[in-house]
Amino acid sequence: MSELINNREVDVPEQTRRQAMLREIIKELHAGKSVEEVKARFAEAVGDVTVAEISAMEHSLMTEEGIPVEEVQRLCSVHTAIFKGSIEQIHRSSKAEEQPGHPVHTFKLENREIERLVNFRLELHTAKFKKNASEEIIFKLLEDLSLLLDLDKHYSRKENLLFPYLEKYGIYGPTKVMWGVDDGIRNMIKEAKKGLSAYNGESGQIAASLDEIIKEVNEMIFKEENILLPMALDKLTEDEWVKIARESDEIGFCLTAPEQEWIPARAAEPEGAQSQDEGEGEGASPQGFIRFETGLLSLHQLETMMNHLPVDLTFIDENDVVRYFSHGKERIFARTKAVIGRTVQNCHPPQSVHVVEKLLADFKAGVKDAEDFWIAIKDKFIYIRYFAVRDETGRYMGTLEFTQNIAPIRALEGQKRILSE
Repeated sequence: MSELINNREVDVPEQTRRQAMLREIIKELHAGKSVEEVKARFAEAVGDVTVAEISAMEHSLMTEEGIPVEEVQRLCSVHTAIFKGSIEQIHRSSKAEEQPGHPVHTFKLENREIERLVNFRLELHTAKFKKNASEEIIFKLLEDLSLLLDLDKHYSRKENLLFPYLEKYGIYGPTKVMWGVDDGIRNMIKEAKKGLSAYNGESGQIAASLDEIIKEVNEMIFKEENILLPMALDKLTEDEWVKIARESDEIGFCLTAPEQEWIPARAAEPEGAQSQDEGEGEGASPQGFIRFETGLLSLHQLETMMNHLPVDLTFIDENDVVRYFSHGKERIFARTKAVIGRTVQNCHPPQSVHVVEKLLADFKAGVKDAEDFWIAIKDKFIYIRYFAVRDETGRYMGTLEFTQNIAPIRALEGQKRILSE
């Protein structure tokens, strides 16, 4: 503990020095120096910089230097060139769904493009078609509708990637209804194209179908952004959004595409983890052995042993960050490596996070040392146990989740005293 305090004492002056240098560089930009001139000085003097440091610097510019918020925002475009990151990365929203690459951000990005196509181009050409159904206007309408058919990718991602997760949470009705409306819009666009391709001078029916397409597409955007996506955000975990984002490429995107891959923020590895990997830290030998108070195991032996236990183990540290899970042959609840470094709150559906928070609060306050749950799922009877992990002084170090299918144990009768054949 004292070592940690000492490290902090060393780090603070260095952090202050870096922030002071960053402030000076930004003030120089503000005074009119060129980006290239400042960029060179920045690289030489400061080197790598974190988003947290940039945020702290900008806060300081406003509160200590008195630079107006609007001026700091104007300088952001210059910051971007220097800090080798995007504006979105520098001013990353705390809401995951507002970050580029998040499936919700991408759905909304596509909706803005669809709106531009439908409410400007298609509506304008439809109005002209009603007045004069010339060959030129018909050609432009066919172009618009061909472009609009690209929303099949938008709808397909919704139907094949998002809906299954909603159905996992028992939401069936809205998804079925919306899928039916999606199909109706697809069919209307195709029928309108057919009608225009074989235009016979009867403009009334085609014009009505174009108006209906414009109305239905706009209504669908409203339903998605005011009903579907908020409902999905309320149910899905961050890990599920990550899976949707990663699988979206296979279906494709409508009229635009995400600017970047969405990578949720992860907690840094504990101090000393890297040196431990290199066999330099306390408890690890250069040969990859770990010495315990009661024995010595190689890392390979330890990991293999953990994965042979007939239970699923997950450990979160004192900051609620998932640090480890065992991966035996038949896990009861799926885990992916993407959860490592995330807070446990982000690994649970929003509607159950309050239960997790209460459990952890009780563990940290010393109100409880353990909590058990048991649930039946199909042929399994699952016993879920949580243990507060404390060191020899009683300090809370984290929580161990212990999950086991005890259906075979509950079914035991009598006794067994001989080896199985």
